[in-house]
Amino acid sequence: MQKTGSSPDLSFVDGIRTASRRMVRELGFMQSTLAATDYPPSAVHAIIEIGARKSMSAAQLAEFLGLEKSSVSRMVRKLVEAGELQERASDVDGRVKWLALTPQGRRTLTAVQAFGRKQVVGALEQLSTDQQDAVAKGLSVYAMALEARRSGEPIVQADEIRIVAGYQAGVIGRIVQMHAMFYARSVGFGSFFESKVAAGLAEFVPRLDHPSNGLWLAVQGQRIVGSVAIDGQDLGDNKAHLRWFIVDDDLRGAGVGRRLMEAAMAFCDAQGFASVQLWTFQGLDAARRLYESYGFQLEEEWPGAQWGKEVVEQRFER
Repeated sequence: MQKTGSSPDLSFVDGIRTASRRMVRELGFMQSTLAATDYPPSAVHAIIEIGARKSMSAAQLAEFLGLEKSSVSRMVRKLVEAGELQERASDVDGRVKWLALTPQGRRTLTAVQAFGRKQVVGALEQLSTDQQDAVAKGLSVYAMALEARRSGEPIVQADEIRIVAGYQAGVIGRIVQMHAMFYARSVGFGSFFESKVAAGLAEFVPRLDHPSNGLWLAVQGQRIVGSVAIDGQDLGDNKAHLRWFIVDDDLRGAGVGRRLMEAAMAFCDAQGFASVQLWTFQGLDAARRLYESYGFQLEEEWPGAQWGKEVVEQRFER
C-alpha cells in the first residue's frame, strides 16, 4: 500500500479549495439547473449514472450519489413524471424497482454529454499537452482521495497490483463472481448469465496447457482483482478470442485493465494470430475506448439475448 503524505500546510490546502470553488462556479454547479437542462445538478448526475449502468435501483443510486434515500425518491418521482426515467419491478424481488432511461431520457443524456464534453474540450484547448495530462492524472487521484476519505477504504494504486499468468487456486469462482456482480448491477443480468460464464470458464481452464491459450490475472496480495483470457482454439483459422476481461469494481480507473490488456496483446502478437476478436454489447463505453486504443474496431452489431437479456451485441476485431 502506498504511504500517505504528511499533512500539507494551510496555504497549500487553501489553494486547492480556491481551485475547487472556481471549478464549481465555472462548471455551473452553483446554478439552479445544470448542463443546459431544466434539472438541478443531482438530477443530471442521476441521469448520467443510470445511463452509464443501463439500470439501477433507487437504493443503489442513493448510495452512489451520497444522498438521502428520501431525497432520491422525490427526485426519481419527478424524473419519472417528466418522462426521463421508467421503473421496472425486479424479477427476483418485487419490492425492488429498477430505474432505466426512457428514449427521452437517452436523448437528454446525449445532450448532457455533448454539453459537458464541449466544456472540457474548450478548457483543455487552453493548455499544453503536458498540462492536459497533469489535469487528467491530478483530478483522477484527487477524486480517489476524496472517495477514500468518505468510505474509509485506502487508495489502491495500480503499481501495487501484480499481473500473473496462468491458473491460480479459486480463479474460476472469483472471475465468475466479478462478472456476476458487475453485470447484475450495470445491466441487470442474473443467474443465466452467471451460469454461462461459469460453464465457459470451466471448459476453458483445463485447456490452459495448450500453447495458443493464455490467462492473466491481476492480483492484490492474495486476492484476484482482474482477469483476461486469450482462447486461441475456439474460433479456428489462427484467430484468437479475447474473453473474460473484468476488473474489480474498486480498481476501475486505476490502470489495471490496461496492464491486463498489454499482457494479452503482447501474447497475441508473439503468437502471430491473424486476428483477435471479442464479443461484448453496446453501452460499455469505458471498455470500448480501451479496446479501440489497442486497435480493435467494431465490425458488426445486432440485437441478441445470449446472456439472458436482450442487448445490442457487438463484435470487435483487431
